[in-house]
Amino acid sequence: MSSLVVIGAQWGDEGKGRYVDYLAGMADVVVRYQGGNNAGHTIVLGGKKYDLHLVPSGIFSGDKKCVIGNGVVIDPKYLIDEIKGIEKAGFSADKLYISDRAHVVMPYHIMLDKLSEAKLGDKKIGTTAKGIGPCYTDKAARIGIRFCDLLDKDVFAEKLKAVLADKNEILVKIYGAEPLNYDKILSEYLGYASELRKYVADTTVLIYNEYKEGKKVLFEGAQGALLDIDFGTYPYVTSSHPVSGGVAIGSGISPNMLDNIVGVVKAYCSRVGAGPFVSEIKDDIGNAIREKGHEYGVTTGRPRRIGWLDAVALRYSSRINGFTSLGVTRMDTLEGFDKIKMCVGYELDGKIIDYLPANIKTMEKVTPLYKEFDGWKNTRSAKTYDDLHPNARKYIEELEKQVGVKVSLVGVGPERTECVIKSEPWVK
Repeated sequence: MSSLVVIGAQWGDEGKGRYVDYLAGMADVVVRYQGGNNAGHTIVLGGKKYDLHLVPSGIFSGDKKCVIGNGVVIDPKYLIDEIKGIEKAGFSADKLYISDRAHVVMPYHIMLDKLSEAKLGDKKIGTTAKGIGPCYTDKAARIGIRFCDLLDKDVFAEKLKAVLADKNEILVKIYGAEPLNYDKILSEYLGYASELRKYVADTTVLIYNEYKEGKKVLFEGAQGALLDIDFGTYPYVTSSHPVSGGVAIGSGISPNMLDNIVGVVKAYCSRVGAGPFVSEIKDDIGNAIREKGHEYGVTTGRPRRIGWLDAVALRYSSRINGFTSLGVTRMDTLEGFDKIKMCVGYELDGKIIDYLPANIKTMEKVTPLYKEFDGWKNTRSAKTYDDLHPNARKYIEELEKQVGVKVSLVGVGPERTECVIKSEPWVK
């Protein structure tokens, strides 16, 4: 038996989906453990792109069981549309399972997300306005609605009436918005319950039994470790725990069942929304990388901010996640540039530091210290690690040295097959 967790080691959008899709071929079960449809994974198969926001990336790998865990917050309308899109593309969702403990994103969550961001003005967080944060807020406040509630008409009706009364008061009195209609929401969401009922199960039992029976279980999250609500660049973070510690909470397994933890990192950095970004590139090179890498949000279409790879942030990410190996993506995107940089240290008030300050104002004062590398070429033709250009290998090996973790996977292109193995990611 064995498990493997795929973690975004930076600010999300590292290309986790392509590795989950690749590794799913070696797994029996694929589990999504946190986030909502505020994040997207892009899978490229046969030259065609597939975007996923809630369904685990393993859905494209044949007969794998795909689980949406209790740590995920789910917009049921969005999920139904995503399932229909998967089936229309010729794939099956028959082995999709939804945790009965997963919380439901409601219309008032989406409205409050949009209104609160608008009210913040220049100080907005940069959410996707999908209602994810407000849904997690209700979860913590113990007034959330779970899938087990949604499937029980009487329980759902009672809970919705109580919560909506409070939410309408907030919408009207604080934001000056129109109140939401109880009967309309009740009818709409009971319809969603009818469509999704066949997928709902106690997924904690399913995952545990599969692992104990010797099956390989693959866990995937959304966003990245540096957007974690506790350990990210707060308050410019997501509302859940993308870090490895969030796997146990978001799927219902024990921490000692996490055998392998792969941190996925781009050969450079990107970030969506506001917040400190020490290695950000604010010139034509950054623009060129953005266009070459098609660095626009899967969910929002927003242009991503671009930066050089930040080894200091990666060391921090590795420490809090316990990476057993790294998966590097987008080596092909950096191909053709004469010089490539890597941030290997921070300078703060004339002193060299090797950590991420918790204080945002302090983070914004940090100056990056760079190491420069010669560029590389012919990346996509590589079939083995030794096929990579010598300069590309130097870059990867410096990354290993800086972070103190071996690289297992190197992405040389967007296709499932465009991945070379430097070391084995599954070790148990």
